[in-house]
Amino acid sequence: MAKARIVEPCERMTRPEYRAWAEQQSSGRFERIDGVVVAMAPERVEHNDRKMLAWLALRRAVRDAEVPCHVTGDGMTVEIGDSDYEPDAVLYCGNRLPPGSTSVPDPLVIVEVLSPSTSATDRAWKLREYFRLPSVRHYLIVWADRQQIVHHRRDDAGAIETTMQTSGEIRLEPPGIAISVEEIYAE
Repeated sequence: MAKARIVEPCERMTRPEYRAWAEQQSSGRFERIDGVVVAMAPERVEHNDRKMLAWLALRRAVRDAEVPCHVTGDGMTVEIGDSDYEPDAVLYCGNRLPPGSTSVPDPLVIVEVLSPSTSATDRAWKLREYFRLPSVRHYLIVWADRQQIVHHRRDDAGAIETTMQTSGEIRLEPPGIAISVEEIYAE
């Protein structure tokens, strides 16, 4: 079987240049970090399961709590400075994004499922980056290969509290919803 070859551009790109370039690619997934395009590795099945179940858990919680929020899956971009990230799930509140949108301007909850190649970036760099956005109140880091979620939560005073959970409920205030670790690791 022939493999598709993906060539990352060597030069830094502005956001409009990156968007135009990415739309021309026949395959592959990318992020732009400090203006540099970075190809994302193909997903493993356990990563894909966790991200889909996280999305479902957030959707269920929004529906059950009847809060005016929406959940997007992988593929929507979170723009921060000169970077464009693609989290595994994003919750935002307010009006639905207009048709044709590719980014979530005011995310409230961001979920990243760890991959072997991105674990350090997701746990350190993206932690700092995501909390640069004033709207972000929760950053959930989900392990793909073991039942463990780290919940970083920003309080009203701006302090970030971190908890690690292997079971039980995770409260997301705001927007006033709860998900469980078990939902994300259901088979």
